[in-house]
Formats: sequence, C-alpha cells, structure tokens
Amino acid sequence: MGLAMSYLRLPPSLEGRRDPDGIAQLVFGRPDWRRRHPADRIADVGGAWQALHYLITGDPWDGRPPEGDVVCGGRLLTEDGTGELGMDVIYLPPERVRPVAELLAEVPFGMLAERFDAAAMAAAGVQDADRMDADACERVLRPAYERLTRLFGAAAADGQAVYKTMAPRAR
Repeated sequence: MGLAMSYLRLPPSLEGRRDPDGIAQLVFGRPDWRRRHPADRIADVGGAWQALHYLITGDPWDGRPPEGDVVCGGRLLTEDGTGELGMDVIYLPPERVRPVAELLAEVPFGMLAERFDAAAMAAAGVQDADRMDADACERVLRPAYERLTRLFGAAAADGQAVYKTMAPRAR
C-alpha cells in the first residue's frame, strides 16, 4: 500500500489559534475536513507526490529549499500517522511558501518532464515509478504539478501557510 498526499492552504491564524499544531488538530481532527474548505484551497496529488519530488529535486527524499519544500519540506507536526489524526501533517509557514510559489511559477513542467526516467526513478525507490511511463508523466504528473503551482501561488498571494497531509492510499 502506498501513501497519498494532499495540500491545504490556510491563513496563519484560524479560529483564534496561531500555533500550527493547534490549527492542525482543529482542521485535520475532523474526518470531513476536505468538505469544510473550498476546493481551490486543496490540492490532491495522490500517489504522485514522490515522483514529483524526484522530478523537482533529483532525489526521492532530500532537497534544499525551495525545491525540497514543494513536497517533503516543512515541519512535521505528527509522528507517524498513527496518532489521533490518522495521518502525518507537515507545516510550511508563509515565509517558506512564497519562494516555493516563485519556483513553481518559473519552472514549467516541460523542464521537469525532461528529467523523467522511470527506470532511474524505480531504482531510487520512488513510489509507483515501476508503473509509470511517458504517458503517466503527462496524464498524472503534469496536472498534479499544475495544481500545486496554483495552490502555492494563491497561498503566497494571500500570505497563507500550507499544510500537507500524508496518509495510506485508499484502495
């Protein structure tokens, strides 16, 4: 079973709370958190998260900001997804969101697609790379990258933070 990732952009304070941990509990402690937020504040990339990270950074896990902040960067607010939230939550503060938004706006997906090499990605341990081909790159990774570009751009424009959730994929 693989992992799926979702993103939610939120203001730095919510219902009187300013601490990211408290906001995460408030928002993600409800099973219907997705329905409680406008669709333009959420970006689901599903199982494509690690392939995107690899295309952006050249590594399945590591990367320096702002490249590494697109997917894996930020402060982990939960331990292992087994707590009361049932998922991992990663917090990226507004001051780190802006450089990510600028990077995504400047780097067209076509540049990343040139790095696509399913065999190299599979050898590096990228989730689902063994099932990807050039068609999947266009059909799955391009739209996911475009969703992230829009979400981070809007979050930066509004001075918002980005919360990333990672949980087992539904089968």
